[in-house]
Amino acid sequence: MTIRVLLADDQQLLRAGFRMVLSAQPDIAVVGEAGDGAEAVERTAQLDPDVVLMDVRMPGVDGIEATRRIVTAGAAARVLILTTFDLDEYAFAGLRAGASGFLLKDVPPEQLTAAIRAVAGGDAVVAPRVTRALLDTFAHHLPADAAAPVPPHEHPRLSELTAREHEVLLELAAGRTNAEIAERLVLSEATVKTHVGRILGKLALRDRVQAVILAYQIGLVRP
Repeated sequence: MTIRVLLADDQQLLRAGFRMVLSAQPDIAVVGEAGDGAEAVERTAQLDPDVVLMDVRMPGVDGIEATRRIVTAGAAARVLILTTFDLDEYAFAGLRAGASGFLLKDVPPEQLTAAIRAVAGGDAVVAPRVTRALLDTFAHHLPADAAAPVPPHEHPRLSELTAREHEVLLELAAGRTNAEIAERLVLSEATVKTHVGRILGKLALRDRVQAVILAYQIGLVRP
């Protein structure tokens, strides 16, 4: 299947560069472009892309607000944010707004295309530098008297999960992909994907990013 991508960036030259890189991939097609956040929301509704490649700093409606509007509208598109700025607040704001990934614009082309494929397939993608910043932020906000992680079976929010789903959630919280989880737990990737879907459904979470955030917020794991 071809992954349909919408490019949202206020710099035409950058959009042209992204289009050139992505159009060279046999399984990715750029279906449209937007020069600001408002246009990105409008074009997403019109074109129904699989992935929106979203810049953060744009005139008028920025990428964070555009992401929130796309997610709130119930669009099937998943948002992958790219920015020049390696700052905690952008990562936090973007992920809280509903983005499924966050990468820096200096990412190599092969990593960009891999991230688009991962996001389109339901995975979450966060740049390593951003991941460290997020974990540092979580650590800063954790209660000082919480000396150890909470056993999964002891937290009421996780009471509906099976033992295997607890294991998969812990692997998700470690930032591992479906393939890595499958290898560690000796499962097929299809089985892992099924477990992830059930975890998200039982915990009323939108995606893997929210699952990771929840795991840290309730003390299931520690940075």
